[in-house]
Amino acid sequence: MSVQREMKEPVHYGDLASTNGISVFDHEFDDLFSYDGTDLGLTYRPGYSEFCLWAPTSQEAELVLYDSWQGEAAQRLPMNREVRGTWRLTVRGDLAGKFYTYRVRIGEQWNEAVDPYARAVGINGDRGAILDMEKTNPQRWTTDKPPFGDPVDAVIYELHLRDLSIHPQSGIVHKGQYLGLAEEGTRGPGGIPTGLDHIADLGVTHVQLLPVNDYSTESVDENRLDQPHYNWGYDPKNYNTPEGSYATDPYVPGLRIKELKTMIQSLHDRGLRVIMDVVYNHVYDGYRVNFTKLVPGYYLRYRPDGSLSDGSGCGNDVATERVMMSRFIVESVLYWAKEYHIDGFRFDLMGLIDIGTMTEIRRRLDELDPTLLMIGEGWVMDTELPVEQLASLNNAGLLPGIGHFNDGFRDAVKGNIFGYELTGFISGQSGLELEVKRGIAGGIAYSREIRQFADEPQQNVNFVECHDNHTLWDKILLSTEGETEENRRAMHRLASALVLTSQGIPFLHAGQEFMRTKDGVENSYKSPVEINWLDWERCAARKEDVAYIKQLIALRKAHPAFRLRSAEAIRKHLVFEKSPAGTLAYTLRHHAGGDAAQHLFVLYNSNPQGAVVDLPLIGEWSLLIGDKPAAKLTGSRLAVDGIGMAILAIQ
Repeated sequence: MSVQREMKEPVHYGDLASTNGISVFDHEFDDLFSYDGTDLGLTYRPGYSEFCLWAPTSQEAELVLYDSWQGEAAQRLPMNREVRGTWRLTVRGDLAGKFYTYRVRIGEQWNEAVDPYARAVGINGDRGAILDMEKTNPQRWTTDKPPFGDPVDAVIYELHLRDLSIHPQSGIVHKGQYLGLAEEGTRGPGGIPTGLDHIADLGVTHVQLLPVNDYSTESVDENRLDQPHYNWGYDPKNYNTPEGSYATDPYVPGLRIKELKTMIQSLHDRGLRVIMDVVYNHVYDGYRVNFTKLVPGYYLRYRPDGSLSDGSGCGNDVATERVMMSRFIVESVLYWAKEYHIDGFRFDLMGLIDIGTMTEIRRRLDELDPTLLMIGEGWVMDTELPVEQLASLNNAGLLPGIGHFNDGFRDAVKGNIFGYELTGFISGQSGLELEVKRGIAGGIAYSREIRQFADEPQQNVNFVECHDNHTLWDKILLSTEGETEENRRAMHRLASALVLTSQGIPFLHAGQEFMRTKDGVENSYKSPVEINWLDWERCAARKEDVAYIKQLIALRKAHPAFRLRSAEAIRKHLVFEKSPAGTLAYTLRHHAGGDAAQHLFVLYNSNPQGAVVDLPLIGEWSLLIGDKPAAKLTGSRLAVDGIGMAILAIQ
């Protein structure tokens, strides 16, 4: 994610943040007022609608009904106070097509806010929309999912919806929209497949979408989509509703829902599962967000001086450890999984979320479908919660079934992301072999020296590029002044090969297959589309590089040895071999799982002048991959003539 907002002045809530003399910050507050019912929000029926609001610090509450997304209120209806801080109202008649908000009085102050549980909203998410969710299902809407086994079988492809289709030569009609990813048969320069066809042809298993839930108007104004606009979406506004700027008509509340579902169904029909990037660690504006208007002080973390905790860099860390916030997050994730058939979740800045919330999500998803993935950024961050309670890399042992992005592997492969000029293993930097080996082994405790955070390989996500920071290609350009184009391309291929042939879960950034560039822009969250789009001309010009990634993905799928299911199996079957400086080599021996090869030998070489290695004398080796760089096998000796990877097998 990126830092998108400056801090504002601290707010001291005083009496507004308490009820019956009990502060919202006291543990006793949750004991007395937390509500475990499943009816918060709107329950719509054609004959009536039920509204349930949790606002324990309010003296009064009203339901406000509107006839449209703009204009004055049509009705203000008092709500009835009920148990444990809830307010409730049933309105007779069919309210479909209406819009609604809540008004609450806290002390002498009235606040109006959107229902945090709203499942549909009007333009820019400023009012909840009342509709029949069953009518938002597309004509074809099945619960069938592409077959999938263990998390290490995944090959994840991270994508921003607008990036995919907005290029003038994408061949996609619905540019920048949900339906753009649903289009089939699209072609680009030279007749290359684009969009969905391109992704499916690569062979990846999961498409990970940057946030598609409703995000801040400050990022993208849905009322002004005719003007240039772009944002990644890491400033959530309404958690349970889709973003309107990706719809063909954001003014029709149910349309964005139907079109997102149509897109998901299209991906499923092509054998692709869908991961949703979710941002539960912070809100878009701690002072104006619906949560704060309804229950001031409760939902966010505060420093002792009353200012907002800011581990997120956005000025407002969410208090995930509090009962009602944690419950909201868990139910929100389950809602997306059930209503939208989402297949996995990537948690932005997961290291700010408490362990209890993350493990409860995993437990509930396992009850629903154990194949649903959970991965996240487990960075260790400074927030107002003890470090032992945070879902960070350091506490991975308490988070079984949840994958963490391996930044140590990333930085060792390509060079530290915060030192633009720093090189990595692929670009000839010595002394990084051990850190790379840790990623190759899946982040597990492989040996005394080769160990990281993971108990099992399913907890390790290997990557060298994502939406954040420089693309791999741009990082190579910045750190290898004077290097040849040929060697830079070889470095890039080597980095991608390391990701796709290491243990754990491999992760690719969209466009990595054709060496995507953002013209050196490091943090492009609000850069023009011309910086962010997938350049289909570049894709056509680098068809060989695309074919190489496709070959590596096919290789990973064909050989279960590259995706061993347990730490025990990795320690048993993966053997690091002796090799010259600037190289890494290992064998996968006597591995189980129906692999056609009895043994595999993998060599990674970062020496431009090539390298020679002696092979283990355990049988007759043959070359699987080694055409670029050219590899020559002579008896028990392997010679490669440039930067790259070679793989050998004993059948």
